[in-house]
Amino acid sequence: MYQFSGKLKTFSLALIIFGVIGIAFSFYNGSQKTLEDAKHVIEASSSEGHGSSHGEAEKAAHVTEVKKVDNIVSGVHDSGKNVDKTMSGHGAHDDDSHAEHVLHQLQNRPWSAFYVALFFSLGITLLVLAFYAIQRVAQVGWSVVILRVMEAITGNLLPVSILMVLVVIASVMHLNHLFPWMAEGTFDTTSENYDPIVDGKSWWINSTRFVIRSIVYLLIWNAYRFFIRKGSIKEDTANDGNKTYKKNYNASVIFLFLFMITETTMSWDWIMGLDPHWFSTLFGWYVLSTLLVSALTVIAFFTIYFRSKDLLPGINDSHIHDLAKFMFGFSIFWTYLWFSQFMLIWYADIPEETTYFVARFTEYKLPFLGMVVMNFVFPILLLLNSDYKSKPWFVFIGGVVILAGHYMDVFIMIMPSTVGANWYFGIPEISSLCFFIGLMIYTTLRSFSKANTIPKGNPFLKESEHFHYYNIEHSDEGSTDHH
Repeated sequence: MYQFSGKLKTFSLALIIFGVIGIAFSFYNGSQKTLEDAKHVIEASSSEGHGSSHGEAEKAAHVTEVKKVDNIVSGVHDSGKNVDKTMSGHGAHDDDSHAEHVLHQLQNRPWSAFYVALFFSLGITLLVLAFYAIQRVAQVGWSVVILRVMEAITGNLLPVSILMVLVVIASVMHLNHLFPWMAEGTFDTTSENYDPIVDGKSWWINSTRFVIRSIVYLLIWNAYRFFIRKGSIKEDTANDGNKTYKKNYNASVIFLFLFMITETTMSWDWIMGLDPHWFSTLFGWYVLSTLLVSALTVIAFFTIYFRSKDLLPGINDSHIHDLAKFMFGFSIFWTYLWFSQFMLIWYADIPEETTYFVARFTEYKLPFLGMVVMNFVFPILLLLNSDYKSKPWFVFIGGVVILAGHYMDVFIMIMPSTVGANWYFGIPEISSLCFFIGLMIYTTLRSFSKANTIPKGNPFLKESEHFHYYNIEHSDEGSTDHH
């Protein structure tokens, strides 16, 4: 069995502690923001031209609604004098309202940075679990020797699930402003903040059901992880004619069915809910693809590490090659979904749909376009060649780019909706990343040390140990003769 080394434990705990300190500082700094700070930001944006288009667009939209109300008032009361006063009052009110909106964005930044890293970490862990379940349901042989690696990574699921519950509860309690539909008066027809579009979705978007659904998602995922981990370890010593193996198979079938439903609705609740006016029928698949590529990359990283320590004797270059093929293949799948979603919305040019990409093109153009290059161009350049897929150092380089690109993808999903133009990469983002990287390393290595590194009771183990691509294993011989 693997022994969790003191150096790695210290390193992972140091990342966690550094992350906690940085996160605490970020939250304290965010809580000190005032309305005056927001007004200074607006003035600076107007004078420098940075963010003015986005800010003015928001302000113009608000003014338009105010003018509509004033026109109605004018028609009813027919009093030009009163209307002038009302317009004057609304102008001052609009400035304060816009400043308050910017203040919420400034206060949101530490929450948003933490939420980006949390969702990315939780999503990766969940998709590792789903990929693991697929291996069991498909009864494939090649991946059996890395099943324990996947099980170990999913040890991260419980702590990040607890943190997600805390963020959900904090949002419902109005400790942050991440979800605009949670604002006071959104569903109240007598309130100035009433939003008829969001109110029309109140059968789905409401605090009670949001919390219940979030908890149900996490309970389902963690229940399967607990059951399958216990069953997998039991397989090692069970002599019951593969009854334990069949139970694990049946549980995986049920989980995958529930996963496909909950992953889609989770993406609606936790990501699309940040932009409640906008929707995309492809969004669930899009989120799935970005998290799946990242999950496969993390599996490859830990597999390469454990193999370098001679902890996975059955692993060979062919297994690494297959992991890299999945990384490459699903990078292309992600690109297909990204282009499909973007092209259809751009071509249709419907205002309530294009607003999602307008916000990302105005203030997030560099990371938005850079993310496409990192997630599509780099995987092609680094992993298209078959020989490169079996070289651990090359897979590692490609994986670093892929993970950075898909972190940026999640960043762009969340930040424009929560902080608007008031974004940059600093202490909140770095400390949140360090915290969750440290947490994943710690939980994975700790979980890996709790069981045999190879699932000895799996009936397909021998097939996995003898899994070879001739051209991969004999690439140095310069021959393609299979005989």
